[in-house]
Order: sequence, then structure tokens, then C-alpha cells
Amino acid sequence: MGDTVLVRREGKITYITLNRPEQLNSMNIELLEELSKVLEQVKDDDSKVVVLTGAGKAFSAGGDVKTMLQNTDPEGFKQVMKTIKNCSTLFYTMPKVTIASLNGAAAGLGLSMALAADYIIADEDAKIAMNFIGIGLIPDGGGHFYMEQRLGPVKAKQTIWEGKMMTAKEAQPFGLVDLATSHLEKALETYLTKLSHSPLMSMIETKKILNNKQLPLLEEVLDQETKGQALMRQTKDHQEGIQAFIEKRNPNFIGE
Repeated sequence: MGDTVLVRREGKITYITLNRPEQLNSMNIELLEELSKVLEQVKDDDSKVVVLTGAGKAFSAGGDVKTMLQNTDPEGFKQVMKTIKNCSTLFYTMPKVTIASLNGAAAGLGLSMALAADYIIADEDAKIAMNFIGIGLIPDGGGHFYMEQRLGPVKAKQTIWEGKMMTAKEAQPFGLVDLATSHLEKALETYLTKLSHSPLMSMIETKKILNNKQLPLLEEVLDQETKGQALMRQTKDHQEGIQAFIEKRNPNFIGE
């Protein structure tokens, strides 16, 4: 294993930490591949609870834009999207109770991964955004699926189109966050204590029944996202969005 994903086990709890703090835990291919391997291993261990969080000031700022710029090879793109699909489906179907603990910003692909968890708790000031639209792309990592599950199809569509940044406190009433708190560590500890006195096998069996039922739809959405993202990467608006991001200015989209 490398060092872009850290794993720590405490009793029945496994902590997984995204570890590129200087890059706000943005997801490059190294981190994604390592996360996929970690999730595969954790899936088969005897822990009962998994906590996913980020090192430093952010949970994850999303996909690594530098990687995006460098990766113009169609086969390389397919491999990245395949790895993203693995991470998303593995975390969503994880036979444990999963908690995403948002210590800071969760944006784009980072938010998609967080939404795959059973519970999302967040620092109330953490920035939340499904902001692919800002660079002329669509959500991936199952973002469409998870947003629809939590918001319903119409509100999910509108929220994706707006791509606006909100705090976790603002996001909680919409259902994008289950708990926004000014005492994240204490809140997480409270959740974990409650779970330690819960019939976890029953909880996990319910999760298996409900999530496995939805898995074919999630996989279909992930495949559609791969096709759609490949198309969007060829658009003038995406090129403009990337250029504007690099130049730190507002993009001038033309709908092409």
C-alpha cells in the first residue's frame, strides 16, 4: 500500500482516511486505486463499522484537475472511470455500517463518495458542492444516483445544475448531510458509542437487502456517467471551464 489512503483499526471500527492534505485530498489515480484496494480488503474483514474521512482541512475537493489535464488518452480515462466505479460500488455495498465524517470541504467526486455512506456527519462550516457543472462536466462516482436517493429526481437535477457551494449546516435541511455539528469529533464518538450497543448484524442485514436491490441501478448510472463524461470532455464548455479554473476566473460558457 502507498500513503494516499490510511487505514486504522480500533476494535470493530475501521477508519479510512484520504491522505493528500496538501491537495485537499483531491482524487488522483493513485489515491483512487489505493482506495479501491483498501475497500476490497476492508469489505472482507471482521470489522462492523467503517468511518471514511480526510486528512487536514478537507474531506475531499473532488477529482484532481491536474490529472484531468494530463489524462487525454481514452484508455487512461476508461481506467480512471473503472476505478471510480469500483470505489463507489464497494463503499455503497460495504457489509458494515458506514459513516462519512466530513471534517472539511466535500466537493464533486469527494461528495459522491461521501453520499455512498449510510450516515453523513459534518463540521457545520464544511463546504458541500456537487460542482462538476463549473467545468462543464457531469457528476461521476454515482453522483446522479446518490443525489436522487437523497433529494428526489427533480431537486437532484436542479441542485446538480446549480452546482452551488453550501455549508453543511445549509445542506442538512435538504438531506445531503444527516448531521451538521460544531463538535464533529464528539458527534462521531456519540454515533460510534450508540452503534457499539446496537444489534449491528441486524442493521447490516437490512443494509444488504436494501442496497443490493439498488446495486444494478447504481451500476447502470455509473456506466452512463462514464459515457456522458467522455462526451462532455470533448465540449468547448469543458475546455473553457478548465481554462477558467486554471486562470481563477468565471467561465464564459456558450452551450457547446
